[in-house]
Amino acid sequence: MPENWKLAALGGLGGAAIAVIVVLVLAATGTLPVSQEALDARIHEYLMRNPAVLVDMSNKMQADQAAQEDAARQKAVDKIGLKAFFDPKLAFVTGPADAKTTLVEFFDYNCPYCRASLPAVKKFYEAHRKDTRFAFIEFPIKGQNSIVAAHAAIAARKQPDKYLKFYFALMNEQELATPDLIFSVARKTGLDVEKLKQDMMDKSVDASIKAAHDLAVAAKIDGTPAFIINGRMREGALNDTILAKLAEQHS
Repeated sequence: MPENWKLAALGGLGGAAIAVIVVLVLAATGTLPVSQEALDARIHEYLMRNPAVLVDMSNKMQADQAAQEDAARQKAVDKIGLKAFFDPKLAFVTGPADAKTTLVEFFDYNCPYCRASLPAVKKFYEAHRKDTRFAFIEFPIKGQNSIVAAHAAIAARKQPDKYLKFYFALMNEQELATPDLIFSVARKTGLDVEKLKQDMMDKSVDASIKAAHDLAVAAKIDGTPAFIINGRMREGALNDTILAKLAEQHS
């Protein structure tokens, strides 16, 4: 990588960042370059001696941007209201309707971070299924295999008490969720595969996926997994500790 990449990156940081660098240069040298060329050379020299400055600034900007995006998502969720996320037309909903604790998950069966979150989600579900309201929302964004998986999962809702067993089993797979794997897992979890395939072609399945997609767009959700726990929005993988802490907070 050429040495002038730092100057190129600096240009991308904007005028405010450049001003900060200039202040740093002046503080370090005690002199003011008299021309733009001299200023550029002094900035380049300073950054070459202190490359961590640019890294720190970049990290700070990324953190600020992430915080702004999180705030925008939370504002969107607050505006929509939790009721929309517990619509059985787009979500698999289970648990007491009057539960004080609520958990919504947007997920994709081929999302590695969704799979990484599975142990925490499953453990929490098993411990709190009688006192927490859950909404599992299919949000296939990883390609055609994920779309097939979402169709199968939604169709599985038409076979009583099979959905969650199928969801946990398929999400627990390590291989890509292809049709062969999807139907293999379906059989292992007790689903009537022929009926499942027929139900997958029902127009209501496409309508459910579209409704989930539209809701995700409205909530500014653009990745998986995305959780809404007690009304608080969080994107990214969860572990036991993070999930327990979020569940203790009530909006």
